[in-house]
Amino acid sequence: MAKKKYSSTSLPPSANHPIAPPTEGDLMARVAAILDQARANVVRAVNSNMVIAYWLIGREIVQELQRGEQRAEYGRQLLPELSAHLTQRYGRGFSATNLKYFRLFFQAYAERQPEIRHESRDELPIVDQAAVLNDFASAVDKTDRPRGFSPRLSWTHYRTLSTVEHRAERLFYEIEAERCGWSQPELERQIYSHLFVRLLKSRDKAGVMRMAHEGQRVDRPMDVIKHPYVLDFLEIPEAHRLHESELEAALIEKLRPFLLELGKGFAFVARQQRISAEFQHFYIDLVFYNYLLKCFVLIDLKMGKLTHQDVGQMDMYVRMYDDLKRGEGDNPSVGLILCAERDEVVARYSVLHESQQLFASKYTLYLPTEAELRAEIERERAAIEAARCLEEKE
Repeated sequence: MAKKKYSSTSLPPSANHPIAPPTEGDLMARVAAILDQARANVVRAVNSNMVIAYWLIGREIVQELQRGEQRAEYGRQLLPELSAHLTQRYGRGFSATNLKYFRLFFQAYAERQPEIRHESRDELPIVDQAAVLNDFASAVDKTDRPRGFSPRLSWTHYRTLSTVEHRAERLFYEIEAERCGWSQPELERQIYSHLFVRLLKSRDKAGVMRMAHEGQRVDRPMDVIKHPYVLDFLEIPEAHRLHESELEAALIEKLRPFLLELGKGFAFVARQQRISAEFQHFYIDLVFYNYLLKCFVLIDLKMGKLTHQDVGQMDMYVRMYDDLKRGEGDNPSVGLILCAERDEVVARYSVLHESQQLFASKYTLYLPTEAELRAEIERERAAIEAARCLEEKE
């Protein structure tokens, strides 16, 4: 019997071509759907089993090293010798470096149970360091852990997570990677850009614990605001003198990483959106909609230092946008001024201080170091304290 030939318009489905919903008589499509689902399940099962296996191997290495801790030479030779034996028997994947990762993985998650959590789909909705904030140390040290590992995260995710020093911070990234479906490179960037710290700059210890246990919740506009925003993905040299139009164009060109940097729930609406008064037209740099907050988010880009004029302009934009564009069921619009330098005095003595809808954040074109973040936090605290003292004297 001759094999059925497929025309160029009816190629058999593959991993790179989504399967259309099968019709009643389309046997090939129904069988392919079954096999594709089975293969996906096998991949997930293999990945989950390897995560557990690597944790167990890490435990064995740690326990063996502890037994031989008085013999320095033994410790130095253990991993290379084990690597040679495993490579000879199982092939690639067991270099001494990888064995060190297994050990680090176990040490980071030593109190976990070697099992994969099995939550229902409803429990995991799918939608981007150490010692920066000393005030949070006690909260970090008391963070509890879930008992197993996520079936949605691969070994490369957990290898990356193992490099995060503090437990609360590590758990936060694990929750967010699982719920947001971050790839390993996306997870790595969120860690290197200090997302946890940037989100926590305006939170107290209770806020740290909440984020460590629940991830990032978005209930209020301030929950999505970061300080600062890291735009390193634009790959613009820091010394380059940008114009606002150039920055805007670069952000649109790299829209996907910009949405990841903005955070949860953002969808792009418009660039240079016009809103018109009776005799004047105004243009908003970037407009997004946040479906978690159910509101429009207006972004104004500023190359220099934040000024009162910038704040007043954004206040006007938000009021006009609510009058002209806000629909039934939408919450009040949010205005975000992204500026090269945030002036805390202006922020405190303008409508930004009292408003729940207007925000100003600094942006940076490179990944900040931990020392730079710490220095920036201290500068902001000092500026806020100075403003308060001045206010009390008056």
